[in-house]
Amino acid sequence: MKKYPLPVQTNNLSMHWGQNHVLKKINLSLKDGERIAIVGPSGTGKSTILKLLAGLILPTSGELRLFGKKQEYLRLDQIEPPDVRLVFQNPALLGSLTIEENVGFLLRKNKNISQKNLRDIVKDCLEEVGLFNVAEKFPNEMSGGMQKRVSFARALINEDSIRNDNRPLLLFDEPTAGLDPIASSRIEDLINKTNDKVKGSSIVVSHVLSTIERTSSRILMLYGGEIRWEGSIADFQTTKDPYVYQFRNGKLNGPMQPNEA
Repeated sequence: MKKYPLPVQTNNLSMHWGQNHVLKKINLSLKDGERIAIVGPSGTGKSTILKLLAGLILPTSGELRLFGKKQEYLRLDQIEPPDVRLVFQNPALLGSLTIEENVGFLLRKNKNISQKNLRDIVKDCLEEVGLFNVAEKFPNEMSGGMQKRVSFARALINEDSIRNDNRPLLLFDEPTAGLDPIASSRIEDLINKTNDKVKGSSIVVSHVLSTIERTSSRILMLYGGEIRWEGSIADFQTTKDPYVYQFRNGKLNGPMQPNEA
């Protein structure tokens, strides 16, 4: 059985702007195929971790390795260095492009893919997320929930000749924020389906308990730029740790206070 490198490994990863220390010596490892959730109150650095992993910003200090490769510069290419796919809280669709053009955007750089093949790939990905006959529509012609599903179709995009035997890192930033419980369940199912489809590893940032518990097997509690607790879903549901207890139960009293986050 082939052994794959760790999708994510950090060593004392830190990020600050001036005197604002957003992340403080984060040490995190994600195994191949593992699914973790990063939780905590707003403003504690969760989305900053995703931006670092996606190559949108660089750390102030410390080391970040993706698939065993040290990351030292911003990544503008999703193929090489290794494949990292970020699903934003906002679907982040380009309003001037059709749904087909949005979903197939990255593949258009590959001149070896015919227009027909590209359309077939996009069509398959849209159908995987339950969208049919929408390829020619524009984002503003679709509901917010449908746009969210389009962003998942984009994360499913794969092409064997480009990414042979590739197992991408999937990053989900508040994927169910603002959605009703039924819509949230649909998106949670899509997260799991997307992971299974591309054989990826994933990190979900979320405040929604159902999303946290349905899409991950391990949880990290982040507060004040530091990892305060980590454990399994079962541990998360039963632990008396004050940070987790306060978060799970929405308590005002506890170690996490707004003026300290």
